[in-house]
Amino acid sequence: MEEFDVVIVGAGISGINTAYRVQTELPSSRYVILDAREDIGGTWSFFRYPGIRSDSDLYSFGFAWKPWTAGKAIAAAPLIMNYLREAVSETGIDQHIRFKHRVSAADWSIKEQCWQISVTDTDGSPIQFKSKFIVLGTGYYDYEKGLSASIPGIDNFGGPVVHPQFWPEDFDYSDKNIVLIGSGATAVTLLPNLAKKAAYVTMLQRSPTYIVKVDNKKSSSWGILPQHLSLQLTRLFHITIGILFYNFCRLFPSRARNLLQSGVAKQLPTTVPMDPHFTPTYRPWDQRVCFTPDGDFFEAIKEGKANVATGTIREVVEDGVILQSGEKLDADALVTATGLKIQAMGGICISVDGEKIDIGEKYAWNNAMIQDIPNFFFVVGYINASWTLGADATAKLFCRLVKYMQRQGYQSAVAGGVDAKTIGYRPLLGLTSTYVTRGGSELPKCGNSGPWLPRTNYFFDLYKAVMGNITTGLAFS
Repeated sequence: MEEFDVVIVGAGISGINTAYRVQTELPSSRYVILDAREDIGGTWSFFRYPGIRSDSDLYSFGFAWKPWTAGKAIAAAPLIMNYLREAVSETGIDQHIRFKHRVSAADWSIKEQCWQISVTDTDGSPIQFKSKFIVLGTGYYDYEKGLSASIPGIDNFGGPVVHPQFWPEDFDYSDKNIVLIGSGATAVTLLPNLAKKAAYVTMLQRSPTYIVKVDNKKSSSWGILPQHLSLQLTRLFHITIGILFYNFCRLFPSRARNLLQSGVAKQLPTTVPMDPHFTPTYRPWDQRVCFTPDGDFFEAIKEGKANVATGTIREVVEDGVILQSGEKLDADALVTATGLKIQAMGGICISVDGEKIDIGEKYAWNNAMIQDIPNFFFVVGYINASWTLGADATAKLFCRLVKYMQRQGYQSAVAGGVDAKTIGYRPLLGLTSTYVTRGGSELPKCGNSGPWLPRTNYFFDLYKAVMGNITTGLAFS
């Protein structure tokens, strides 16, 4: 049994960033990163569908301690993976990662004041770790199962049915008619990339989403400023613009709707109507706004290689999809971009002295700890900004709290004292997207006040992590 001060689960964006903060701010702490897969990167090495790219700018999606210099703001997965490999190699984090180490359970021992972590290693053997702290950077979705969608008659289809989460490397869609089911960021990314080789792509949606064209040229330098300062200003600029855009949409939803839809209207050919294909019924940011770099989504439609259909499926037949309206969409292949299946804490069984914790019944303290679980941190990002920003706010808060405990001689910290009637309920992820409404109950809850509020603003969260009160809502021993 190996013992560490910090065990980090997951070698993606969250785990790598946490490791950097631990080794720079807690240099005497021994840490290890455990990952069930064979590579770093999480999402970026796992998904293999055509054109996979970031859905937020890399200047803010990149680490604060390693500025993004690789080019365009919206980048494809290979560039992101190169960036991550550089990050772990330059900092020595790669020496702390153990691949093919799947964590199945973590039990806090009150007597020993530490975590006992059950792991299956590379050859399938069970091993144990002990740790004072555990940080989960496992994301919020199930890697092994996609979100199931009820599609009538899907078994009748005569061609391949592909989910983007499990894209076959040998899937040749050249010169095929493809019906792409879905309207989220994955579908908006897939449409122009599939259209490069396919005969025709039809994106079938039940309801429209907001799609915004973004200029994806490389950001220019800030005059005669040194490069490192110019890169930091570029990052700050992108973070600030993102926050202002989100708040404008929430404070002035009608004006924001008109602005976004007028932008779409300018991109569409006259043969494609706005209504019903590009007129969402919800407010901007009730669901994530989708970005199309340099308008590639609309360019595919202009070139006659793709289109959008809006309606519900009556049934799938051998050679296509029939809508409730009676319209038939011919298809040689179906791509079901129907979303992710939410999974809390990477599916790890969390317990305290052998008593299993129901994560969905607990509240989240500062979006970082969970009620009644000592020395336990989890990483969650933003719904309205880059995931990395939330990950860094959590990592900074974690390191600050550990240093405080060391100064005070405390062994453990646990969030508690929650009065559900007083603080109320708000979801951890405040979106109305199908995957969130179906699986959000697995995630911890947030409240309406104090350290139980959900995340909304990076600068506010960063202030709380670096200078705010870190003892309210916690009990120490």
